[in-house]
Amino acid sequence: MPVSKLNFMSIISTNNLSKEYPSKSFSKEKILALNNFSFEVESGEIFGILGPNGAGKTTLIKILLGITHRTKGDIKIFDKDIADESYKMKVGYLPENHKFPNYLTGEQTLMFFGKLSGMNSKDADARTAEYLKLVDMEKWKKTKIKKYSKGMLQRLGLAQSMMNNPELIFLDEPTDGVDPIGRKEIRDILINLKSSGKTIFLNSHLLSEVELICDRVAILNKGVLVKTGRVEDITAVTNDYKFMTSDLDENTLNLLLSKYKAVIKSRNEFLYNSPDTEEMNKMIDFLRGNNILIQSIVREKDTLENMFINLIEKQN
Repeated sequence: MPVSKLNFMSIISTNNLSKEYPSKSFSKEKILALNNFSFEVESGEIFGILGPNGAGKTTLIKILLGITHRTKGDIKIFDKDIADESYKMKVGYLPENHKFPNYLTGEQTLMFFGKLSGMNSKDADARTAEYLKLVDMEKWKKTKIKKYSKGMLQRLGLAQSMMNNPELIFLDEPTDGVDPIGRKEIRDILINLKSSGKTIFLNSHLLSEVELICDRVAILNKGVLVKTGRVEDITAVTNDYKFMTSDLDENTLNLLLSKYKAVIKSRNEFLYNSPDTEEMNKMIDFLRGNNILIQSIVREKDTLENMFINLIEKQN
């Protein structure tokens, strides 16, 4: 049964999670892949994990999946410590650079993974047909894997991650190698999964994709959580607002420049830096007092990619 998004329960939570690896050299120093990492993923959301190479993203995913063990810290998935491995029955996973046997067809591959998760032949067959259609791979179901393109393999991998009807799906670079149309189709699939109550944990280096689809993101750098929050809050980094209006006369333009320090873009557009609600209302009152029609007010935003680059550069 889908998890109700009204509950806002934590599907994943970590507290002071750390992971140390022994150094490859003869030194006694440890490599700290994760350092006191604490975060939560709520039910029914698409959560993105971001960071440069070596930030600790893959280590985090492997720990959450039970592939790698933590050094210290608390981890709960479905409100149980991950030492209780029963949570894995409700988890799907698409790894980066996944490999399927070349001699199998797409249909045979999904049947194999369905049976591997405990389904009988009838249920596995029905689920295979359902998900091949969902990822638009029906016409290739009898084709052997060795003839698949990278994009086709990604679609099949996405279908494989859903075969056990999981509540939580881990996706590592799900749109890697997929063309723009295919990426849009995969985004639509993920949004539909979210609307059905699924929780999706996404790792992708395509920040424009993350910005389009994720509800919240966490940014890692050198094993440390640098920033977390809703995408719209993270990218809304300024107090600049873009006003679209009816034509501004010369007197109004001069007052906007001299009194309000606005940046004039055209006779119908200007930027205004408003530190608080009171100042914003003063601007609105001024425009209305001068019979200016306000068509829209939009807070200026940075792109997630620019914000990410600036944040990481400051940390390094």
